[in-house]
Amino acid sequence: MRIAIYGTGGVGGYFGAHLARAGEDVTFIARGEHLQAILRQGLRIETDKGEILVHPAQATDDPAQVGAVDIVIVGVKTWQLTDSAHAMHKMIAPETFVVPLQNGVEAASQLASVLGAEHVLGGLCGTFSWLVSPGHIRSIGETHFIKFAELDNRPSERTERLRQAFERAGVKAEIPPDIQVSLWEKLLLVAGYGGVGAVTRAPIGITRALPETRRMIERCMQEILAVARAREVALTNGSIEKTMVLLDSLIPSGTTSLQRDIKAGKPSELDAWNGAVVRLGQEAGVPTPTNEFIYHSLLPLELQARGTLQFPA
Repeated sequence: MRIAIYGTGGVGGYFGAHLARAGEDVTFIARGEHLQAILRQGLRIETDKGEILVHPAQATDDPAQVGAVDIVIVGVKTWQLTDSAHAMHKMIAPETFVVPLQNGVEAASQLASVLGAEHVLGGLCGTFSWLVSPGHIRSIGETHFIKFAELDNRPSERTERLRQAFERAGVKAEIPPDIQVSLWEKLLLVAGYGGVGAVTRAPIGITRALPETRRMIERCMQEILAVARAREVALTNGSIEKTMVLLDSLIPSGTTSLQRDIKAGKPSELDAWNGAVVRLGQEAGVPTPTNEFIYHSLLPLELQARGTLQFPA
């Protein structure tokens, strides 16, 4: 299969490198110094179990040079999705399908509004991986997985084909029975501990251990559960318990991309995480006070990172 990784950061780079190592025809879409380093010395993934090096690597900053592919795996930030969807048109053939891996619950609909719903799956992933320098991605811990499915949850040959490709690459891949449930369960996790971590600047080992911050995480999750149910997503009470068990299993030093971006003064996915909970809650008439506190507390830093607000550090 011809696979394009649109956005070769921690997520796209990690999963794309595994597919390339397994022999799939993978082209990485990157830019700037990161692209030049990949072309010169390959894409290096540093893990706790050793190193993955894709060299030589097929990489470009121009989707038109890639041409039509079978699959586009989208690893850009949520706020880059609409522009990315327009840019990837040259890679979309009648049978091409696109797999978004962004956190949040709106990525598939944003891509579908540009590319057409027939080209888009629902998708999500889990990994502690980030770009540390051009051409070099660091990945820690054992929690690495990917999930995807048709938006109407019907079985399909194309999802099974992709699942098998990831299986050959040594990546845990799943086609869940209800992709909306899986997306909202992921939002339970990331908006809960990611939002609290961004406000406190503490890693997961700290925020889950302190009773006060643990309660904040749980309250975030309770609000997300209420919003999901109001939107007729079939989350159950057990979803929070299951998510807390997963949270307790994560590497103690783990942080989310939201936390890392805000700490570094970069634009983040705040609006698609806690901001989306607040916005979707308002639409459904569901109060979300804990998520509102997190969103409003971080909003000045987010606006400063985007250049729309200025104040001394």
